[in-house]
Amino acid sequence: MSFEFLAPVSDLVAAHTKLLSDQSLGKRINIHTVENGIPELDKVDIAIIGIQENRNDEDFLGEKLNFDAIRKSIYELYPGNWDTQIVDLGDVLPGNEVSDTYYLVQEVLSTLLQKNIIPIVIGGSQDLVYAQYRAFDILERMVNLANVDARFDLGNSAQPITNKSFVGKIIVEQPYNLFNYSNIGYQTYFNSQEEIDLIEKLYFDAYRLGEVISDVTIVEPIMRDADIVSIDLGVLNSNSLQGAIASPNGFDGREICAISRYAGISDKVKSFGIYEFKNFKNEDTASLLIAQIIWYFIEGVNYRSNELDVKKLKSTLHYNVPIEDEILSFYKSAKTGRWWIEIPFISSGNNKLKRHTLLPCTYNDYERACNQEIPERWYKAKRKNEV
Repeated sequence: MSFEFLAPVSDLVAAHTKLLSDQSLGKRINIHTVENGIPELDKVDIAIIGIQENRNDEDFLGEKLNFDAIRKSIYELYPGNWDTQIVDLGDVLPGNEVSDTYYLVQEVLSTLLQKNIIPIVIGGSQDLVYAQYRAFDILERMVNLANVDARFDLGNSAQPITNKSFVGKIIVEQPYNLFNYSNIGYQTYFNSQEEIDLIEKLYFDAYRLGEVISDVTIVEPIMRDADIVSIDLGVLNSNSLQGAIASPNGFDGREICAISRYAGISDKVKSFGIYEFKNFKNEDTASLLIAQIIWYFIEGVNYRSNELDVKKLKSTLHYNVPIEDEILSFYKSAKTGRWWIEIPFISSGNNKLKRHTLLPCTYNDYERACNQEIPERWYKAKRKNEV
């Protein structure tokens, strides 16, 4: 498809970029400007896209979004020892209706997915994740969504979609391509008991804020199994992000950057989004933090291990653990030391599920299995496969 409808990066930011050091990211990224037009996508690995849509925010008051400060902050950073090719395609502007914006976002992201380019989306309201998810329809396979968020965002799927109900819409609307939903960082008092019960009933994964803060490494296997990663900026605490959406409790800057890097390292993550950007009181601090979250994601992408088919590698170690009436099959990468557990595949005629036979796990899961404890994520994945 043509990207002609994408708005170029503003002249102000383009002019600012010309003043930057030759070693800066701004000089390494091929930017869509009025002067240069839309960049070529050959050999591109990552594309940055802004989406100026926030009308389905439950608290929408008519404010317009501007990503200039974020772009300046990204461009001013220095890359690591990277070999990724990055473009900035500019912005998707709001359509006549929000559904028009969804359609454009879905078309852009679908095209990038087909070209094996990872989109980094900077968005307004988080209901845009629905369009980010729908872009995967073209691949005709099941997908996993990891949402770094204080809320589950299940909402009332019978009502029109909002930034607090998009997950509910993803679950109930055809085509049904969602295999697993993982929430990272939820805070119980922001979620109704009905929603908490529904997460459990659907065998989805949810990790409380305190659980992740006490050991951020638990995020790694979750991200290793995710196709789409979405971050709600409202998951940050008010010290890290001063604005209308910030809560006293939440992740700090270091934790969210670690989570972002885990998303980047995942061989499977094909789409990454940061949402709920507002016109924050402290624009410079907020923009720099968002830029650093993006920097850490790109850093992670540069250190991917290409272990999607770890089972086929000759160097991979294989362990069988008898437990109750099951034999759990574990695999360990000799290259990275990462672990996987096999889910018994049940042939139900649904070919979309075949790729989900290996579930990322931790050494701790293996140890606990040796002590006759069935890993919870394995149990949930197996139950979903049986349904």
